[in-house]
Amino acid sequence: MNNTVYYDPTFSDDERRQHLFDGQLMVYSPRSSTVAFIEFARTMIEDAFAPYDPELAQYQMPVEQYAKILGELKPGFIHHPESKRHLQNVLRDLGCDLAKSYFDVPKMRSSTSDNYLTTGIAYAWHPHRDTWYSAPPCQINWWIPIYDIRSDNAMAFHPQYWNRPVKNSSKGYNYYLWNQQNRGAHVAQFLKEDPRPLPKPTEPVELAPQIRLIVPAGGIILFSGSQLHSSVPNTSGKTRFSIDFRVVHLDDVKGKKGAPIVDEECTGTTMRDYLRGTDLAHIPDDIVALYDDGTGTAGELLYQPK
Repeated sequence: MNNTVYYDPTFSDDERRQHLFDGQLMVYSPRSSTVAFIEFARTMIEDAFAPYDPELAQYQMPVEQYAKILGELKPGFIHHPESKRHLQNVLRDLGCDLAKSYFDVPKMRSSTSDNYLTTGIAYAWHPHRDTWYSAPPCQINWWIPIYDIRSDNAMAFHPQYWNRPVKNSSKGYNYYLWNQQNRGAHVAQFLKEDPRPLPKPTEPVELAPQIRLIVPAGGIILFSGSQLHSSVPNTSGKTRFSIDFRVVHLDDVKGKKGAPIVDEECTGTTMRDYLRGTDLAHIPDDIVALYDDGTGTAGELLYQPK
């Protein structure tokens, strides 16, 4: 595969999605919409960790206290109406048609340094594809660092596996059961081990060569949900904070377009999670049905925060 990283491309959204479905990566410089988004996120983070510097707070408190702060901060960010407003502004700024672009709620992620907290609310991601977690092949991932990142606390891509199957445990993953059993405030209690059935490789993965894209705070990395990617082991001495969200385009959903399916065996679909960019409406049931597999009789079709 020919791996290309595009910097500030001038593609239309249709062209951009097709390149991403072909396995390419894209980077955009910070812009007014993303700077406003991270400033909003920083205010929440800095209020939560006051009086400490959030990037260094892990050295100032016991891990139980740190996890408790994240357990309140992250849901607060996810469900804050301003988070959705900022996300809509970012999509509009990047030329997306909000009437056809559907997004899931934006997540705040953290990656602490030197194995301080790598489970539960601050899970350190092993190599994975989002499509192992019941995401559709047309999903595009948007990733924005809230503070500047470095090579030793970034995210890694493993594009040599784009069309190369990886043996994995996704066969045991059902999205509806995941919603019912493995989401919620209790995740912050996992401080040493994480018992959740997270799909992961069941064979050795060649981590090198890999691509680490270093963008300034407020920059954007775009990639297909089918890209194999992982958290770089953080040895930077600072906690990394980032925002990510996922987007599908209605035309791709209807046409069942997207990246190749190579090794996914999960069941269920995340298609009910996405919200229309104009009015936050869900994707119509008759279109969701194109992706359903009859496993929705157990679990929760749509996660509802308790």
